Amino acid sequence: MIEGLSAREKLIIQFLTDEPSISGPELGKRLGVSAVTIRTDLKSLAARGFINRTHGGALPAFHKSILDRQAVRGEEKNRIARAAAELVQDGDTVMLVAGTTTALIPKYLLGKGNIHIVTDSTLILPAVRSNPALSLTVVGGEFRTSTESFGGPMAIEAIERFNVKLAFLGTDGFSLERGLSTHLVEGAEMVKAMAAHADRSVLLADSSKYGRSGFVTIMPLTAVDTLISDTEFSETTAEALRKEGIEVLLV
Repeated sequence: MIEGLSAREKLIIQFLTDEPSISGPELGKRLGVSAVTIRTDLKSLAARGFINRTHGGALPAFHKSILDRQAVRGEEKNRIARAAAELVQDGDTVMLVAGTTTALIPKYLLGKGNIHIVTDSTLILPAVRSNPALSLTVVGGEFRTSTESFGGPMAIEAIERFNVKLAFLGTDGFSLERGLSTHLVEGAEMVKAMAAHADRSVLLADSSKYGRSGFVTIMPLTAVDTLISDTEFSETTAEALRKEGIEVLLV
């Protein structure tokens, strides 16, 4: 993930995303640093799993769509993820559906112990590697590079074997009228499966997603116990959701 990188490292990944054939020396020239410095940066990024080295250069380790989504409303996503992490207590079992907001949660779990995460996402791996208090189960299935996740019948079947305290869900759009929706059919099935096997379902969605509709309806919004969004979310709409029995946290 692009989180946790220095400004120069973020620029390196952006250059590599926009121009995959760019060389190491050209990167150094554009960034105004020496060949030694750029080689050190590339080595560090590769060691942390952000890029893959090639002859004379490198490629981002994540699909362009992931990088593009990570760059949108980053501050809001981090606040939402931090608030979600505050709901997790020592010893909890949780599910995280693949997404650029849900993938931020593990980095805010530092200091909490004996947390077991079940997920279809590979985006969370860097944060989990650095926190020995987290146990991780990644479901198998067909790997999707555009979402950095596993999907398909095998993944759904695996999710249905677990029962957890909290499920942190994502969506491409949501409203009271049309519920949660997404652009991918298999994404809808994963969200439903996680919600069905959790004591409490928590939707993480920034305010720009309210009123938008994806191609596939997932489930009614009232099937969610808690919504965490940002402070740009309409207070009038928040009150309407609360009247429907949904806890709304704006951060």
